[in-house]
Amino acid sequence: MSRLQLKDLQLARGGRTVLEHLEGHFQDAAITALIGANGAGKSTLIQAIMGTLTPVNGHIECQVPAVRRAWLPQQLALDLSFPMSVEELIMTGTWPSHGAFLGYCGAHYRRGRDIMQRLGISHLAHRPLGELSGGQRQRALIGRTLMQEAELLLLDEPFANVDIDTVEVLMDVLREMASEGATIIVVLHDMEQLARLADDVLILTEGHGRWASPDILVDRHTGQLSRPPRLPLTFPGSV
Repeated sequence: MSRLQLKDLQLARGGRTVLEHLEGHFQDAAITALIGANGAGKSTLIQAIMGTLTPVNGHIECQVPAVRRAWLPQQLALDLSFPMSVEELIMTGTWPSHGAFLGYCGAHYRRGRDIMQRLGISHLAHRPLGELSGGQRQRALIGRTLMQEAELLLLDEPFANVDIDTVEVLMDVLREMASEGATIIVVLHDMEQLARLADDVLILTEGHGRWASPDILVDRHTGQLSRPPRLPLTFPGSV
């Protein structure tokens, strides 16, 4: 049984229905790409899964404890003026389970150092966030989710405005997290990245959702959509 299921879900913003009759389940230990045009409801769905937006109808069944859910928003949402170093940011990943005011023990610091080494940012441990490149910041943000030991991870365009080396590092880390059992949902626009990374795809279009296989959706030779999303919708991932 999937740990994350959508049951006839209807979501609205400002009194306007954004998504309706959304059904299906997200594969455990896998990466699902969430795609759709601007305004299709991607961020709205992410907020509902994280519990910050209440459905109008239907419901979301999530078996992952709240302390093991992590959301990595677009980098534009990060306040770079806040005086925090890379190490301090990564250590905040302990807050959901450990609390923000108890301090850190030796085991926490050792884990943080291991994570920074894994991400190739050990030399940036004491660098303020505002002095980092886009790729370095994204590695640090992923480090925070690793510190949290997230079992459900939602990422909003994690490869936007980062260097190629960082894309490769983050793809490897996300695949490792999935292989270790994490459920990962990632908003993507680049079809080549989708073809390389995703195990499943949820397409949002015209207020509805359609599940698709990356092998069917993406032409492996060109990295482009091989067929457009079409209605009426079917739900191969529905339960």
